[in-house]
Amino acid sequence: MTAPSLNVTIGGVEFKNPILTASGTFGYGEEFDEYIDLSRLGGIVTKSITRHERKGHPPPRTAETASGMLNAIGLANVGVDAYVRDKLPFLRNLGTRIVVNVAGFDTDEYLYVIDKLNGHDEIDMIELNISCPNVKGDGMEFSSNPQIAYDIVKKVKGICGFPLMPKLSPNVADIKPIAKACEEAGADALALINTLYGMAIDPFNWRIKLTNITGGLSGPAIKPVAIAAVWKTASVVKIPIVGIGGIMDYRDVIEFMLAGATAVQFGTANFVQPDCTIRAIDDLTDYLGSRNIQDVNDLIGKAKKT
Repeated sequence: MTAPSLNVTIGGVEFKNPILTASGTFGYGEEFDEYIDLSRLGGIVTKSITRHERKGHPPPRTAETASGMLNAIGLANVGVDAYVRDKLPFLRNLGTRIVVNVAGFDTDEYLYVIDKLNGHDEIDMIELNISCPNVKGDGMEFSSNPQIAYDIVKKVKGICGFPLMPKLSPNVADIKPIAKACEEAGADALALINTLYGMAIDPFNWRIKLTNITGGLSGPAIKPVAIAAVWKTASVVKIPIVGIGGIMDYRDVIEFMLAGATAVQFGTANFVQPDCTIRAIDDLTDYLGSRNIQDVNDLIGKAKKT
């Protein structure tokens, strides 16, 4: 019997399978080169890139939680110039799709970074991290309301030489109007969700566990929130959705796709089991074969109401 097709298309870009890595959990790709065959991945989403190098928050900036972890890395990265000079050459010939996560604290920073990346053919897509606070505005996250999200996506889309995929925050009252605003502004796909706000305190020494006080909660604990966000968003947009949040194995991949996602990103799972993505590709193939499903796209949005 012919092996099931795992190919999916996101924003006009064909991926060999729906298994990607999440920004901030996979470095720049080279960190995992000795552990897995990177060419087997559907795509690599590299860590957030900003205009200048950022050292991030001082340690401790991670903390384990029940079924997850908190992080307050502070967008530590090498800066766009060093990224282009030192990181892109490694990514160029991996045989997988390269998605660059771009962050900024004002519109000018987003536009500057995108302009620096334009013309580099090794890049397949931009994931726009709009969960950053707008420091030149009122301090609200760019994804905090529909108008702000629309404005930044519209401006970036106007100069971006790649398909554009905004990454949305779950820390809002309703994600649907924000997702719709991004689509109307020209987004080619959506990634959701980013981490939830969280905090942890040691009950024995009474100290807050992160120097930044709060951090982003990720891991299996947030999966139900993420799936609900995908389900809600899929009901109001026509562009593809990439699901993120607590994905640990192929069963989670299936669950997200049934909710409406075209692909997924493995994040926290990479810290626990570095080959989780490869295992998921193999197990997903076996699952489809066992059910005589010839195309993984047949899973998308097929969840049934009880």
